[in-house]
Amino acid sequence: MNEAQHVGSVTYRPADQQYFQKRGLRRYAGVWSLWALGVGAVISGHFSGWNFGLASGGFGGMLIATLLITLMYLGLCFSIAEMSPAMPHTGGAYSFSRSAMGPWGGFVTGLAESIEFILTPAVIVFFIGSYLGSIFETPPEMQPVWWVGCYVFFLALNLIGVELSFRISVLVTLLALAVLVVFWFSALPTIDFGKYALNVGLVDGKPAALPEGQGQWLPFGLAGAFAALPFAVWLFLAIEQLPLAAEESVDPKRDMPKGLILGIFTLIVSAFMILFLNTSLPPGAFGLGSSAEPLLDGFRAIYGEGIAKALALFAVIGLIASFHTIIFAYGRQIYSLSRAGYYPSFMSLTHGTRKTPHAALLIGTLMGLGVLLAVWFVAGSEKGSAFIGGTLLNMAVFGAMISYFMQTSSFVLLRRKYPDMERPYVSPLGIPGALITMAIAAVTIVFQLKDPVYQTGAFLTLGWYAAGLVYFAVFGRHHLVLSPEEEFALARAEQQPEPGLVTLSREAPKTA
Repeated sequence: MNEAQHVGSVTYRPADQQYFQKRGLRRYAGVWSLWALGVGAVISGHFSGWNFGLASGGFGGMLIATLLITLMYLGLCFSIAEMSPAMPHTGGAYSFSRSAMGPWGGFVTGLAESIEFILTPAVIVFFIGSYLGSIFETPPEMQPVWWVGCYVFFLALNLIGVELSFRISVLVTLLALAVLVVFWFSALPTIDFGKYALNVGLVDGKPAALPEGQGQWLPFGLAGAFAALPFAVWLFLAIEQLPLAAEESVDPKRDMPKGLILGIFTLIVSAFMILFLNTSLPPGAFGLGSSAEPLLDGFRAIYGEGIAKALALFAVIGLIASFHTIIFAYGRQIYSLSRAGYYPSFMSLTHGTRKTPHAALLIGTLMGLGVLLAVWFVAGSEKGSAFIGGTLLNMAVFGAMISYFMQTSSFVLLRRKYPDMERPYVSPLGIPGALITMAIAAVTIVFQLKDPVYQTGAFLTLGWYAAGLVYFAVFGRHHLVLSPEEEFALARAEQQPEPGLVTLSREAPKTA
């Protein structure tokens, strides 16, 4: 294409072969690397973050929220497992929505994922700093030093090369799971479910700890369960990043569905183990509801202060696993939107020999770290900590819910618009599974908008959205590029059959 091409409300500018040579990636990942990327991205949520839902719903409310969110993620993962091998591009969620809804739908979905993947590691590194501060007994003023050190170190690891990124992902994910398994087996002989998991009650209309436990399963009613939904998301948040590795996977059509499905079932087992066992130890559900280090609290209850610190050092590995893998994710996510022209093109440049998206990695790092430091120094350590652990977490969840709604909507539309599209894997949950995900994501969005506790995060996210949409309307849509995602979407649009759902095309299974 030597001249600008106008398609609907957008314009594609010319891009030669050199443009894409400067934006090349390298294939490396197999099924276990993808599994580790997905599980590793999430596993920190089993160490910290999920527990804040106990303050909102008590144990029973958190359990209901976790069951609902598990259903949502099953529908999401099976939908993605179908779409990703059919569209094996780095764009992931953006490319699904681009093919189903056009450029504006693709940008809205991509922007939501940018919010999620930039803010999630910022929240994770806040928890890392909290753990390290407890272990090494550093003062609160040292927290920003921990954050900067972690960002710099893991940015460097991701810049070195995709091979090292995936090897570290596998290593830290296995170590994180090993720490959790040690905790489960250590906790089983000492738990007291009735006394500790059910120690949240109401005294004079206010939440209070019940010294002997045996309280109600739903101390705050069903409203508490809905209030806990955003925190239950933390048990699975970011597994959907796997399709971002499609162009760095050796065989994405075969391995992507396997990695996703193995990953989600690994996380389901771990999520329910940590929910039941961590809450059944001192300080119980009430104390964990405000703790920045719930797993360390559990280790303290089992082993005492001394050995718990040593174990907590290993527990930090879980947070590191997610931090490292989501840095990988925002690098690829920003890269893909930039390569297609939705974001400024310089953001998608890759290193000449290592083939890592260094510009996108650096920009994502500066944005996440910048938000953390701005909140900390403007609000102060106490208010800043509350904002990061609550509001930023909910901003990440709000962005994720928009992304999930858009991705599963895309799944339904693609099934109807392109029934004959080659699908190497077909979701066993089909359209009903996608609709369940859409419904639960929508409920979570509505609750975040209505509840005063979550409104600040939701409205800040909408502000980010407004700025992004203005940029795209004024500038971005006039500078798109025919990247693999865009070429695929345009080719499909030209071949669109008559509306209706017919038998899905499915490729014969490949041997492993």
